[in-house]
Amino acid sequence: MAQKAKFSKVLFFILLVFVCFCGVLVWESGLFANKVPATGGLMLLQQTTIEQKQEVSVRREPEIMKLEPAALPTLGADNAPAETVVLGSTDPDSGYNFELELTTKGAAIRKAMFSGFNDRDPDDPQPLVILSPLELGGGREILPMASGRFVFVEHKLRLALGRLHWESLGVERLDNGGQRASFEAVIVNKDSDEPVIKLTKTYTVAEGSYLLVCDLTVENLSASEQKFNYNLSGPIGLGREGIRTDMRMVLAAFKDHQGRIVSERLDNRKLRKAKGIEDRQLKRANSEFLWVAATNKYFAAILRPVPAKGETYCDWLLERTGQFYNPDGDKKYDSGDETVGLDVRTSTATLAQAGQDGSARTYKFQLYIGPKDKNLFDEDQLYSELGFIHTITFMPCFCCPDALINPISFFILAMMKWLYGFIGNYGVVIIVLVFLMRLVIHPLTKQSQVSMNKFTKFNALPEVQEIRKKYAKNMMEMNKHIAVLQKQHGVSHHHMIMGMLPMMIQMPVWIALWRAVYGSIDLRGAGFLPFWITDLSVPDALFSFPAVTLPLFGRLDSFNLLPILMGLAFYLQQKLMPSQASAQANPQVAQQQKMMMVMMPILFPLLLYKGPSGVNLYIMSSVFAGAAEQYVIRKHIREKEQAESKGLVAVTSKTGGKVKKKKPKPFYKNM
Repeated sequence: MAQKAKFSKVLFFILLVFVCFCGVLVWESGLFANKVPATGGLMLLQQTTIEQKQEVSVRREPEIMKLEPAALPTLGADNAPAETVVLGSTDPDSGYNFELELTTKGAAIRKAMFSGFNDRDPDDPQPLVILSPLELGGGREILPMASGRFVFVEHKLRLALGRLHWESLGVERLDNGGQRASFEAVIVNKDSDEPVIKLTKTYTVAEGSYLLVCDLTVENLSASEQKFNYNLSGPIGLGREGIRTDMRMVLAAFKDHQGRIVSERLDNRKLRKAKGIEDRQLKRANSEFLWVAATNKYFAAILRPVPAKGETYCDWLLERTGQFYNPDGDKKYDSGDETVGLDVRTSTATLAQAGQDGSARTYKFQLYIGPKDKNLFDEDQLYSELGFIHTITFMPCFCCPDALINPISFFILAMMKWLYGFIGNYGVVIIVLVFLMRLVIHPLTKQSQVSMNKFTKFNALPEVQEIRKKYAKNMMEMNKHIAVLQKQHGVSHHHMIMGMLPMMIQMPVWIALWRAVYGSIDLRGAGFLPFWITDLSVPDALFSFPAVTLPLFGRLDSFNLLPILMGLAFYLQQKLMPSQASAQANPQVAQQQKMMMVMMPILFPLLLYKGPSGVNLYIMSSVFAGAAEQYVIRKHIREKEQAESKGLVAVTSKTGGKVKKKKPKPFYKNM
């Protein structure tokens, strides 16, 4: 009974791990999320905490001028004509990687669209919008890279420059093929009409680059020195990529005292639950700040303050604050309109009076708007030195640390790219990779099955059952007799452990492979067959039909064949698993096996019915390969047992390829 109890505990642990893994798949599958794709701009509200009681509220911008106290001079700026200018292009042949639609309102980005990525609309694909405004209602909105509050520290004045239309200075074409657009705003003393501060904001794009350069120059035009700081809206408006779990987050990178690049991140759940501004700050003690970013599953918008010449770090970007936006205020946060964003604030700076050294200061930013591609980050020296690879995140793992899984996942991604260079089809690459992985770990799998089969057959022996029945109330005596019997049959607990160990060793590899397939940017928009699985990052959708809502499934609008084939693969694998001996020995085990026979072919298709076809193709291929492997191993075990029953020893290289008769054991070995 003790052995049986230990075996049951090990089996329970493995089943628990399996159930937890299934739970992660359920969460990732979006089974309990409403399918509300977000394309284009979003109407969003910002989450704030007022006295730690108000959970969701509208972000309130200050008026153009806030005067405290009334005796101070009146400062303000006049609205220029509203205008929109365009840099770059969405034409793939133009040489530009993206197109920026810039607006005079806050001298901000109204929209950023890729030239090489579309929105994956099967009927009418359009350039993918990666950055867009957050509309707050009442005509108010937050724009990416908008200059927000400009604060005169000594006068305690705040000007909401994000609501002001700056003057457009037009678009300039550069000699290197790039483009530049500039905007200008002048803050004046309304009492004397004298200019006080001039702000000039410039955006520069280059062909073949995902990097945008943004410069903001603050110049003192007055006869007295000025102390100021300002806010800037960071990259915001990233939409949900796909119909599954939201992977949007904000993160910041730092270099610690040992020279290592480390990151701090806040996903949408953490931002939503934040109780105060401190919980939304991106900071790290004893480390130098490098950059801050907003990301979704496949893309990143990374804002980097550029150090001045001769400096290594920027100490002037004082605060980096993550924001959570929920436009409709739904309490479940599952309507599909939720997103995250960033605010940054500079430290206080002092400008000398006009005409003197130090009367102007330029803040330089670089904004990366592009895919989370490890190859791209590794090949570009700047991206590599700054550690942009930290934006690449995989599905969270409940049992294996990222330090173990991430290197394996990156290795698998590299192998996929290498195979794609020969095969040219990522669907075929996934299938080939699965079979290669199965081939590599086949010796472990074979050893596991042989050991488990031997231990199971031993437990099914009539002698073992008789001992357990006879000494059911005397555990010590039962273990003593079973130990003698184990020695006679050459069986020990090591066979059970060896049967489980390869499975545990393989688990990180399979999890890493699953995560690599799930998060690979290369699979976005990549097809397998021209008539089926045309995009490996979304459900396979053999054919579509009018949307219906079903229990458990939620909203369905397509028939997905891959999950059905996956269920068939699980059924075949369960049929091929050896179960007769254990079933005869233990009716409870037999009942569990029957339940698994029914549950597995139903559970996985149900959980992953709306999963990306690349992930489902990987699981289906793996299960089919496992079924074939199971058949080969069972055949080997069966032939070995038949040979042993005839008194023969299995052929090995040591036997010279000839079957030898099994030598009888000396009688004293059995005493």
